Amino acid sequence: MSEIEEEAFRLIQSKPEGVLQSELWKLLNIDSRKCSRIVKKLIDSDQVERIEYKSDGVKTYLLKAKRRAIEPELLLAGGELLPCIGCEEECSVEECPHLMDWMYQLAIDEFSEKNPD
Repeated sequence: MSEIEEEAFRLIQSKPEGVLQSELWKLLNIDSRKCSRIVKKLIDSDQVERIEYKSDGVKTYLLKAKRRAIEPELLLAGGELLPCIGCEEECSVEECPHLMDWMYQLAIDEFSEKNPD
């Protein structure tokens, strides 16, 4: 992926509500034709979806990043799966004892890797 394509994808990805294609080329400081080619590449690579959108009677497209698969190793700490996966308890992140224990285990594992006996 080229630098401008990566920048376009990051911009789209940074806005969960999406970015209008008619605004994207202005944000990237490129012409609309080049923007169309970039958007086509992002759609073809299945990174972005394009939804028809009318703004003040003018047809444009809303661009939204597709969700990326989570890397499994990011859900593990010390061989333990992130406790929030499948959790049915209604709690807040700041007060969840299961999540805090998991985070402590992650910190201990990282410290142990950096400071072997």
